[in-house]
Amino acid sequence: MGLPSLRAAAWALRRACGPWTPRLGPRLLCLPPMAGNGEAPVPVGTKQEQDRKVRRGWQGAARIWEETEQQAKRLRSSEGGGQHRKLPKRKVVLLVAYSGKGYHGMQRNVGSSKFKTIEDDLVSALVRSGCIPENHGEDMRKMSFQRCARTDKGVSAAGQVVSLKVWLIDDLLEKINSHLPSHIRILGLKRVTGGFNSKNKCDARTYFYMLPTFAFAHKDHDAQDETYRLHAETLGRVNRLLACYRGTHNFHNFTSQKGPREPSARRYILDMFCEEPFVREGMEFAVIKVKGQSFMTHQIRKMVGLVVAIVKGYAPESVLERCWGEAKVDVPKAPGLGLVLERVHFEKYNQRFGHDGLHEPLDWAREEAEVTAFKEQHIYPTIIGTERHERSMAQWLSTLPMHDFGATAHAAAGPGAKVPRPLEGSDGDSD
Repeated sequence: MGLPSLRAAAWALRRACGPWTPRLGPRLLCLPPMAGNGEAPVPVGTKQEQDRKVRRGWQGAARIWEETEQQAKRLRSSEGGGQHRKLPKRKVVLLVAYSGKGYHGMQRNVGSSKFKTIEDDLVSALVRSGCIPENHGEDMRKMSFQRCARTDKGVSAAGQVVSLKVWLIDDLLEKINSHLPSHIRILGLKRVTGGFNSKNKCDARTYFYMLPTFAFAHKDHDAQDETYRLHAETLGRVNRLLACYRGTHNFHNFTSQKGPREPSARRYILDMFCEEPFVREGMEFAVIKVKGQSFMTHQIRKMVGLVVAIVKGYAPESVLERCWGEAKVDVPKAPGLGLVLERVHFEKYNQRFGHDGLHEPLDWAREEAEVTAFKEQHIYPTIIGTERHERSMAQWLSTLPMHDFGATAHAAAGPGAKVPRPLEGSDGDSD
């Protein structure tokens, strides 16, 4: 029976039941009394028998009316399509890759449409694909949305991971990607535990910084010489300096958000090194990789910037050691163009849940080929093309002589001195 037929039957029933009375409700003289209710028999023809017949008829009519309404609601729900289906929500993680050029970072700025972010496009695609309701797109807390790292303006990612609750509709990845621009892709999806939080469960992050090798040429060399090739001796020195970052240090000089005595300024770097250079479109590039538990705003770019300043001859090597103390050191910040979030790590989660028979380990081994293809199609060409046309590295190198690497200012003059409160910032990954 269709919805119109159900409605017609209901209204016909109401018309046939007669007018409403305050004591008994509709006078249901048209319906036979309900049998089998276990009531004691009464003399035929008495007023008590007539009242009982009316009550029995009303009870039967009420059941018919309720069943009719329930069938009508079910029919309306099925006719509403996927948008109104009450599917169970499940906690999942999405492997996201994107080119950050033209975006003001990863994290969404609620209530501000002036600065476009990666999450603006991502959340819009989630709503349009039908895997989250529209009100969840307006308030991301309703879907328990969390990202592993808040990449900064212009920074790209090949292995960002976000956690959220979604409806597991058919062809979910294909539907989401169909509403995303080509430079933002969802490369993988996995079910996780109900209380999973991608930021809190992340053990470490791996970034790489891609830059033209002429950045390591001595300051007396032409800063825009695209024919420059990195010598093995220079590469060795670069790696020796990068190794100084390993371990736990006070990185307050590598961000503007922390004071020298704040415990959260101490960060643990597992590894940092520069790979062998390679040539693209006639220009030589190198990739610096760094793996750490977490990073503060601009920390990686300042780590790279200081090593470049030392290798070029603008700063002495001793400045690295001074950076760990309370003295304020002028540390240059390299451009954001070459910085890429390559991978996030969940070793502890994988050990506990990755092989429990219900969940998969979050290692993304099957998606590695797609990640590599995305970097080749969208990330590397953007970095190389932008560097060729905008020459962001060459322009930044020209500002290095303005820095005074010998100037220091103590944040605390003595044991009783007050430390100025720094700008509010997150302890999470911001580079």
